[in-house]
Amino acid sequence: MRRFVLTRIGYSAVSLVLLSLTIFVVVRATGDPAVLLIGPGASRDDLAQARTLWGLDRPWPEQYVTFLGNALRGNLGTSFQYRVPVRDLYFERLPNSLLLALVALLISLVLGVPLGIISAVKVDTIWDSISKIVAMFGLSVPNFFIGLLMINLFAVWLRWLPAAGIGTWQHLVMPAIALGWYFAASMLRLTRSSMLEVLDSEYIKLARLKGLPETVVIVKHAFRNALIPVLTLAGINLVIMVNVAVIIETIFAWPGIGRLLYEGISFRDFPVVQGLVVMAGGMIVGVNLLLDLLYAWIDPRIRYA
Repeated sequence: MRRFVLTRIGYSAVSLVLLSLTIFVVVRATGDPAVLLIGPGASRDDLAQARTLWGLDRPWPEQYVTFLGNALRGNLGTSFQYRVPVRDLYFERLPNSLLLALVALLISLVLGVPLGIISAVKVDTIWDSISKIVAMFGLSVPNFFIGLLMINLFAVWLRWLPAAGIGTWQHLVMPAIALGWYFAASMLRLTRSSMLEVLDSEYIKLARLKGLPETVVIVKHAFRNALIPVLTLAGINLVIMVNVAVIIETIFAWPGIGRLLYEGISFRDFPVVQGLVVMAGGMIVGVNLLLDLLYAWIDPRIRYA
């Protein structure tokens, strides 16, 4: 077990280092931020002074080592645009993104799990076909299209809901539905496949031979065992929705982490982009690491696989 844990931790550390190196190189390959900070008409002396002030005049390897060391200490740098630490910006926007992600996750669970169960129980029927169409529609239609469609319908034409912003529960309805739509489709497909696998197992056949009611077989025996991969996907989806809902938060002017990332890219704010990507990657890698360790603890066969 100790070897398995150390191996997984090593893989996670390597993933984070590669992620940080990739985003470090990518953001610097887009151009010189000093020109954006000072302005296109700035003199060479002003540009040189700005590069020295922000440490952009040093070689890239030295900048990366400094960035990585500061990140390990919790210092993600200072935003060029806002002139405040990136860490403070992140935790300032985090509650808004977390609220949106939790509501979107709830919507995806309420829609995806029941439809997945119905599709598996009523396999090869009209209900199964409807569920497949819903899943295909959810996975193929972009969430930004759903968002724009709802803005035109409910905000512009019917005037039932506000088009953008934050403040009341009404501001949360459309962005949460648009964000949770895709994840509901993926939840539906996973629930269906997991339920079909469990329903074909021997202990389910034995429960039916014992004469147990079908409702008890489905709810108590099948669904409980099929729920493990569904909850795993739900946890990963929550982390993804918190950190990378860039398009939805931008369309609905939702002041979350995704919109902050969009602003950082638009203004070429290197520290913001680097910090947010590293934080998002750290959360995703951390959740996957915890799931791997939990699975190894539950099923010892995984440790030796």
